[in-house]
Amino acid sequence: MKSRPSTTSTATTANASGSARAQSVDRGLAEQVDRLLARTQHDPHAFLGAHAVGDDVVVRAFRPGGDAPTVIVDRGERDGSAEIEMREIDARGLYEARLAGRQLPLDYRLRDAGFNEAGRDPYSFLPSIGDLDVHLVGEGRHWHLGDVLGAHARAVGDTAGIGFVVWAPAARSVSLVGDFNGWDDRTLPMRTLGSSGLWELFVPYAHPGDRYKYSVHGRDGSVRLHADPVAARTEVPPDNASVVFESAYQWSDHAWMAARESGDGTAPQPLSVYELHPGSWRQGLDWRALASEVAQHVCDLGFTHVELMPVMEHPFSGSWGYQVTGFYAPTARFGTPDDFRAFVDELHCRGIGVILDWVPAHFPRDDWALARFDGTALYEHDDPRRGAHPDWGTLIFNYGRNEVRNFLIGSALAWLRDFHVDALRVDAVASMLYLDYSRREGEWVPNRYGGREDLEAVDFIRELNEVIASEAPGAYTVAEESTAWDGVSRPVRDGGLGFRYKWNMGWMHDTLDYFGREGVYRRFHHNELTFSMVYAYSERYVLPLSHDEVVHGKRSLLGRMPGDRWQQLANLRSLYAYMWAHPGKKLLFMGGELAQEHEWNHEASIDWGLRSVEGHAGMESLLRDLNRVYRCEPALWSDDDPAAFRWLEADDADHNVFAFVRFDSRSDGGARPVVCVANLSPLPRHDYQLRMPSGGVWEELVDTDSSFYGGSDVGNGGSVAADAGEYHGSEHSARLVLPPLGVLWLGRRGD
Repeated sequence: MKSRPSTTSTATTANASGSARAQSVDRGLAEQVDRLLARTQHDPHAFLGAHAVGDDVVVRAFRPGGDAPTVIVDRGERDGSAEIEMREIDARGLYEARLAGRQLPLDYRLRDAGFNEAGRDPYSFLPSIGDLDVHLVGEGRHWHLGDVLGAHARAVGDTAGIGFVVWAPAARSVSLVGDFNGWDDRTLPMRTLGSSGLWELFVPYAHPGDRYKYSVHGRDGSVRLHADPVAARTEVPPDNASVVFESAYQWSDHAWMAARESGDGTAPQPLSVYELHPGSWRQGLDWRALASEVAQHVCDLGFTHVELMPVMEHPFSGSWGYQVTGFYAPTARFGTPDDFRAFVDELHCRGIGVILDWVPAHFPRDDWALARFDGTALYEHDDPRRGAHPDWGTLIFNYGRNEVRNFLIGSALAWLRDFHVDALRVDAVASMLYLDYSRREGEWVPNRYGGREDLEAVDFIRELNEVIASEAPGAYTVAEESTAWDGVSRPVRDGGLGFRYKWNMGWMHDTLDYFGREGVYRRFHHNELTFSMVYAYSERYVLPLSHDEVVHGKRSLLGRMPGDRWQQLANLRSLYAYMWAHPGKKLLFMGGELAQEHEWNHEASIDWGLRSVEGHAGMESLLRDLNRVYRCEPALWSDDDPAAFRWLEADDADHNVFAFVRFDSRSDGGARPVVCVANLSPLPRHDYQLRMPSGGVWEELVDTDSSFYGGSDVGNGGSVAADAGEYHGSEHSARLVLPPLGVLWLGRRGD
């Protein structure tokens, strides 16, 4: 009979050639352990687990600092199982058991000393992800990245467990640590999958709820415990481990999603957005409690959408979520990922859309997160002139790397598809578009043409929006972009960036600057309100009065208004009515509906007590009516045609009066026009003659000076008559009473 070489250090053989071969195998195993401990082993499955050796099977396990494990082998229903204690063949913790006459595949389990329960060996399984997934990840075109990378419940054969996959191409080695192995980074080394840069391990004894991290040994000699970049769940900050999570949520928003997917986004539609910070809207609420209370409040006020400041996991609450470490995980501060799904579901079932702020522009330097993930600048640029943000102390993504673009696009798709979010408001787009953003001469690197545009970021943004259009029908993006970059909201096919909307930062700055002035000085700044119409149709705009305008010494919106308290409230009411009538979609930050007196503080709830204070309570009533009339009058949300807007009075700076008319631009054009007249002086204007688009009786749809809102009831008794007769080039005009610091909306009766 042919002799079989032994793989144990204590084995003897019957002849010299067998002895020499055994020593060679021993040296080979010792070298494997050397590599394992030196963190240069890329394929621990090559020698751990079960392997055929001649006519036998050898099972090896690595247990540094532990006692000998036991191999339990199934011998069939009649014979039961056999238990074989493994022998130590390397004093550094390598154990082996030889199973004579066995063949692969072998059904076996391992039980460690001191434990009664036995489990399948992680090193007895083939990779838990397929070749196609690996190929698509390498190409940077895996649009379900969150389903492949990270931690996921899988079945390999008839064995259930958790498959872990992480991208770390320059790492010397990666080990899995967590609740399932006592956080010992020696016991679960991962294997690489070819040249993909992916490291993988299937752990049959890991379960949902287990905390975990990756111990990454970089080529630079660094050793760091990193959270999973695509973790579906995290610990509650300041703890920062990832958590194995599998969703069990059953959605109820089928009608909403079907309607969303059937729309093409080109037809005019009303959009008024209530922006909120979930931690300070009403403190102490989790996602499910927030869902109920937010839905009730937003439905009552008539907003069409809620926009949440970033809910992606972030370590520092003072960043308000804009320094993200968990791009695939809702913050655990308010519950589980399924609790967040319930939040979205509740709003959808109440007819409210959900928009999330999303931050692909930069990420924080925390060494347990994305920074130098594999010991190199993996997610970020290595050159600080490209990779470090001078304003925020953060790192900038390397948009030229396929896998990084895929990571970000995969994140966007996860929120839009897996969490049913309707849109993403992309933060800090201007900082992405320009290489010299906030940099002095010599601190930035020109592009290949010598220009300041970041061509890689532009390509990423276009790819992002094209992929969203194809992979998440009906979902869209909104750009917070503060420069004059051309075509931000133009389709990619027409040379644009592909966002559906862009925040109109110019309108916001000019408008707040004007309203912040005393009435006596406004005549000298009249153009600050008229200039917006020069470019109002150059993009598809959202008019934002966001959180950024009520923090850091900027004062609340009410606090920006001049005059005594009555005038402040009247000014704020006029601001809202002017804004809701102006072309562009609407966005208002929480607290604005209460005429919040103080700046926003992320550590305190908004001042709900103001709802019972005279003047403040009227602000809620006004916004309720503005949203109601806005949604009922298509002329007010037909924002895509310059011909649907006409100035009626743009030059009366001496009286601080503005007037314009909005028309329905839809193909049928059947809705009535709406006239907006603003008197932004503290003096009433009696018998003010204004040209009108047509004759007839025009009823007051909104009067911000109504006592119902806290005003003085200076008005027109509910309607005005437009008479025939040429006036300033118009065939009709009307004589109106314009209330002080007031805005009127007029709609022709009978239309």
